[in-house]
Amino acid sequence: MPKDISVSEELNSSLTPVKTNVRQRIFYGLGDTGYNFLFDMGQLYLLKYYTDHLGLPSIWAGSVFLVAKVWDAFADISVGTWIDNRMNIGPKGKFRPFIFYSAIPLALLLIATFSIPEFSLTWKIILAYLSYMIFGTVYSIGNIAYGSIVPAMTKNSQERTILASFRQAGGTLGLLIATVAFMPIVWLFDNESTGYLVAVVTFGVIGATLVMLASKNVEEHYVVKPKQKVSKEVLKKSYGALLKNRPLIILCIVNIFTFSAFNVKLAIQIYFAQYTLQDTSVVPYMGFFSIGAVFVGTIIVPILVKYIDKVWLYIAGCAIWAIADLTAFFVVDSSFAFVSFASLAFLGSSFINTLNWALISDAVEYGDWKTGIRAEGLVYSSYTFFRKLSQAIAGFVPGIVLAFVGYVPNAIQSENALLGIRSLIYIYPGALSILTILFMYFFYPLWNDKYKQIIAELSKRNSQQ
Repeated sequence: MPKDISVSEELNSSLTPVKTNVRQRIFYGLGDTGYNFLFDMGQLYLLKYYTDHLGLPSIWAGSVFLVAKVWDAFADISVGTWIDNRMNIGPKGKFRPFIFYSAIPLALLLIATFSIPEFSLTWKIILAYLSYMIFGTVYSIGNIAYGSIVPAMTKNSQERTILASFRQAGGTLGLLIATVAFMPIVWLFDNESTGYLVAVVTFGVIGATLVMLASKNVEEHYVVKPKQKVSKEVLKKSYGALLKNRPLIILCIVNIFTFSAFNVKLAIQIYFAQYTLQDTSVVPYMGFFSIGAVFVGTIIVPILVKYIDKVWLYIAGCAIWAIADLTAFFVVDSSFAFVSFASLAFLGSSFINTLNWALISDAVEYGDWKTGIRAEGLVYSSYTFFRKLSQAIAGFVPGIVLAFVGYVPNAIQSENALLGIRSLIYIYPGALSILTILFMYFFYPLWNDKYKQIIAELSKRNSQQ
């Protein structure tokens, strides 16, 4: 049971950090499986539902995602502020109630986004905007708390990396199942609109159940109450502290690079398979083997981090990704090569995505050390703010590039269009991976030795206080 810790307890805890057990790690990872069941439905299938079944013009359907992601980004910041400044923290903890009580409403809202009635076009557009924006807000309430809970679970840096690996594995499992199982459920029904509804109900129920089980099986050992009710002055100080948190700023910047690259790569792979390789049947194989490579990455990262600085591993992942994609730009001309280089690139990206969750937890300690303000929710929500912006960018860039190179749907493409597609899937992510390496190497300050120094100084400061 979590409790409000005193200075002496916090000192002792930081000197002998609590270790998580296998049960907590597994259920923490399954929490992200559940969130992926709930979130990936919109990312993977909602656009097709809007255009093919609801009858929205594609420009309006696309604008729903652009506006909703920007809205979500600001919702993340608001939710993080709310969580950090709660005064009445009960026996269930600081974060777990948000995770538990938002799960069922989130599942119901997911179902609502795929159940818009046959009204006029104007009303269908309005309802599409409202349902997806409200869904994003409730998702922020639960997922911000879920991501922010790690510093409350353990102060041990390696433990946080292990939790990050379980989270990455759980999220990857969710993405794999959502990709493989959703459409076969839809195809069971003659009426695809009915199939969509049954599929989202299935994934919504399972997703909400996994999220609630996660909240019941993780533990908060370091729950810190705000000393006083939040005021405008305190809020200003908290937001000002973010600007002094250099690791957080660098992580936010590089995640605009890597997360937009990852999402653009996912969006463009079907175009590359159809028009360059002329073999759409390769896409499921690519998904299976590339996601398998991600699982390999999540397994080996916790082992490697015992011997290699997390930042060096992060840079190594970027290097693997960059080499794979930039080489593939010149040599991929067959389905086998496509799958092989995609798997290598996704292996590199798994290092990055796994370590992100550990590094953002370390940034919480840096902020506390630098400014004296500990704000898990605000730090995490600031990070996800930039991830949401990168999703908006990822939805915008392919459309602009394809229009610029003269892409024509379901037709034989020009050489210029084929070059544009190849550049999007390989040059865009490869170049951003190299840019990430430069930012992490030259500007990221929180390498392992520095992190250990900060933890020691925080312990000393608390004991003196």
